[in-house]
Amino acid sequence: MTQAHIALELPGINLAEQLTTAILVLDTQLQVSCFNTACCALLGIGEKRLHQQYFPGLFQYSDLSAAQLVSTLNTKQGFGISDVHCVMPDGRHLLLDMTATWLETEQPALLMELRQVDQQRKISMESLQQHQHLAARELIRGLAHEIKNPLGGLRGAAQLLEESLNEEQKEYTQLIIAQADRLRNLVDRLLGPYKPPHKVVSNLHQIIERVSQLGQMDNPHSIQFIRDYDPSIPDFSLDPELLEQALLNIVRNAQQVLGSGGQIILQSRILHQHTIHGRRHKLVAVVRVIDNGPGIPPAIKDTLFYPMVSGKPGGTGLGLSISQTLIHQHGGWIDCDSWPGRTEFTLYLPISAEGANP
Repeated sequence: MTQAHIALELPGINLAEQLTTAILVLDTQLQVSCFNTACCALLGIGEKRLHQQYFPGLFQYSDLSAAQLVSTLNTKQGFGISDVHCVMPDGRHLLLDMTATWLETEQPALLMELRQVDQQRKISMESLQQHQHLAARELIRGLAHEIKNPLGGLRGAAQLLEESLNEEQKEYTQLIIAQADRLRNLVDRLLGPYKPPHKVVSNLHQIIERVSQLGQMDNPHSIQFIRDYDPSIPDFSLDPELLEQALLNIVRNAQQVLGSGGQIILQSRILHQHTIHGRRHKLVAVVRVIDNGPGIPPAIKDTLFYPMVSGKPGGTGLGLSISQTLIHQHGGWIDCDSWPGRTEFTLYLPISAEGANP
């Protein structure tokens, strides 16, 4: 134990070292003055490096700003914040509950408590999002039925009326027919793909390569495509056409967001013993689409996969909703992490034992 460790002791026992919660103390310069072992384990930083480090500088990105910590020191009012998204310099994502308590010592200080809630909260959020997604799909299907029936009648009536009109008057019925067709096409797009997936044992990387080629063919801003594949992923049962469409929707979105240039990383990895929709899978293929754009507006993060939700002016907000449906048909899920300068869409695809080739 170093002198920087927090000293909270009973005879022969340092209580701070027995805690699984990470705790640390910040001085008025927001530097780490002392901490417990759990803090080193959580942050993945050694004792010598952590001591006297500027706390906000420990993260590549964090929802918690230095200004909030300074304000707490100045006002002597503590805070508690749930679901603070932090990204470490090595790329690890942490979801933390943070509590700050003002300490009245010779020099004002902050006692910080950090508790990791990633896995439990992720499973809970995934379950909630799944139910919301399914409920939204059912609502749209019901509305589509109610809309398409009168649209068909309206279009038919306009066609019958057109037969009795002169050429000048037909302009109005043709406008009615054109708008009815436009609304019907929009409803069809809202419904998304209706055919069940036709699964065959396929190579995941061949599909990603096709998406990469299509993205580069339509690449007016010379966006750089980087591929980073895990060769250990076996061939497994999936619908190549539907998966390609799901990936292409996400890549197109990234291209539109990047605008004047940037980079898109197409990455594949494999996970062992991973849970999707409450079911544990021995093997799961992971595909990430990562861009270095401005990030997703916080206002739409929680509803990103809902139909008609878009961060782009004039966007329909259907691409991501359709992609989520397509991956859901494979028993998988799409997740998203975003902060300024980086957005990651992660596709989880279970690999069934009977449908995989080594």
